[in-house]
Parts: sequence; C-alpha cells; structure tokens
Amino acid sequence: MSVIIPDDILTAAGLSEAELKREIAIMLYQQGKLSTGKARRLAGMNLIEFQRELTNRRICINYEVEDLEADLETLRKLGDL
Repeated sequence: MSVIIPDDILTAAGLSEAELKREIAIMLYQQGKLSTGKARRLAGMNLIEFQRELTNRRICINYEVEDLEADLETLRKLGDL
C-alpha cells in the first residue's frame, strides 16, 4: 500500500519525506502498534539510531517479558546461557 502526501502538506509541516516517515514510525512505536524492528525500518534507521532517537525524546523502549523470554531462549539455543 502506498500513501501519497502532497508536497504542500510536507512543506506546511516543515518536514521532508524522511522526517515524516520517522515521525510516523516513532508515533506508531510509542502507541505499541509497531515493533522496534518494523518501526526502525519505516524510519530508515538502524537499531542504535532508532534507540538513540527514542532516548532523546524520552520514550521508553518497549521490552516485554515475552521479549526477554524469547531472547533467553535464543541464547540457550546458541549455548551462551
């Protein structure tokens, strides 16, 4: 799906296309509608850049118990735990 936003809207908002994508990604992440991976991809940022941007905006990183359990399981499979 593509969304077309007229240039005059971007100009009025004072945003470039990349900046608008970043704003949308962060908003959806903050609302819990996008995972970190999907949000950072939409924002066009790597993980560290995205986390840094969240920190600069004082937005908590969503890391649920399920995320921890999945990470622990991955470490067990890799033999690191």
